[in-house]
Amino acid sequence: MSHNQHESVCEKLSRELRHFKWREVFTWRLLKTLALGQGLSALICGTAVTSQYLATEFHLDIPMLQSCINYTLVCLTYTTALCFRKGDENILQILRTKWWKYLLLGLADVEANYAVVKAYQYTTLTSIQLLDCFILPVLLILSRVFLKTRYRIIHYVAVCVCLAGVGAMVGADLISGRDQGSSSNILLGDGLVIISATLYAVSNLCQEYIVKNNSRMEFLGMVGLFGTLISGIQLGILEHNEVANIQWTWQIALLLCGFAVCMYTLYSCMPVVINMTSATAVNLSLLTADLFSLFCGLFLFQYTFSGLYVVSLVVIMVGFIMFNTVPTPTRTPEPVSEEGGHDNQAAELDEERQVGSEVENQEKEETDSSGKSLPAENGHRCVLSSVKM
Repeated sequence: MSHNQHESVCEKLSRELRHFKWREVFTWRLLKTLALGQGLSALICGTAVTSQYLATEFHLDIPMLQSCINYTLVCLTYTTALCFRKGDENILQILRTKWWKYLLLGLADVEANYAVVKAYQYTTLTSIQLLDCFILPVLLILSRVFLKTRYRIIHYVAVCVCLAGVGAMVGADLISGRDQGSSSNILLGDGLVIISATLYAVSNLCQEYIVKNNSRMEFLGMVGLFGTLISGIQLGILEHNEVANIQWTWQIALLLCGFAVCMYTLYSCMPVVINMTSATAVNLSLLTADLFSLFCGLFLFQYTFSGLYVVSLVVIMVGFIMFNTVPTPTRTPEPVSEEGGHDNQAAELDEERQVGSEVENQEKEETDSSGKSLPAENGHRCVLSSVKM
C-alpha cells in the first residue's frame, strides 16, 4: 500500500470517527444486542462444557448423536408448527418450491458442526481457535456480494480489533500451556477447520437472508427437517458402534440433556439476534464463547489463569461495540412513503399523470372562457390567473 493510499484510509477513518455522535453510541438497542450476543456465547459455553465432560470423564466421542438430538428437537418444534400454517408458509408449499435449497442448507449446517469436532483429532486447540476466525472474512465477502451489505472503514477496523482479541486469547493459551488437542495430522485438521468456517459462513448468510425476508419459523423448520435426516443417516453410518457400546448412566443422560437444551436454545435464539443485527455482528459476539468456556474451566477442569484472557475479553468487546455503532444497511426496495409517496416510483408516476390531467382540464376551461390557453409550469402546476386585455 502506497503512502497516499495509507493516508486516504486514515483520512476516511478519522472522518467517520469525527462524525460519530458519541453520546448516542451506547443506546438501549446496542446494550440489548450486546447482552443477547453474550447470551449466545454462554449457550455455546454450555455445549462446550458438557461435551468436555462427556469426552474426559466418560470417554465418549459422539458428535453426530449430539447433533442429531438437537436437530430432532428443532424438527419436532418448528417443522411441526409449519405443518399447521396456511398458504405459502405451509410446509408442503415450501417443499414444493424450495426443497433443494434447504437440503443444501441443512447439509452445510450439519457438515460444519461435524468438521470442526473432527478437527480436534488432528490439530491443536490453537490452530482451531485461529482458523475458526476465517468465518469473518468469508462472511464479509459473501454479505457484500449476495446481500449487497454496505460496510464502512470502521467495520473492517472493528473486525481487526476483534481478531486482535482472539490473538491475545491464543497467546494466553500458549503461555498457560493450554495448547490441547492432537498433532497427528495438522494439515488435515487445519483444512477441516477452514472447511467448517466456510460452511458456517454460508449457513449464517442464508439464515440472515431467510429470517429477514421470509420468517424465523421457516428457517428453523426446514433446517430441523433436513438436519434430522442428514445427521440421522451420518449417525447410522459413522457412529453406530459407539452408540451401541454406551454404558448408560444418569450422569451421561444428564450431560446429553444439558447439551441438547443449550444447543436447542442457541438455534432458537440466534435467528432473533441475527434479525436485529447481522450474521457478521453475531459471529463477532460469539468470539467470547471460548473465553467463557475457559472461565468455567478454571473451576471445573483446573485451567491456569492468565491476565491476557481479561485483555482478550475487553478487546473483543470493544471491537464488537465499534462494529455496531454504525449500521450496515442492505440494498432493499424502498418502502412507500406516507408523505407524498415519493419513495415509490409507481405512486409518483400516478401522481404526475393525475396532475397532468388536471392541467389539461384547466387549460381547456381557460381556452373556452377567454379563447387563449395558459401555459403550465414544469408540467406539475398551471397558472390560475389570467391577464385581462
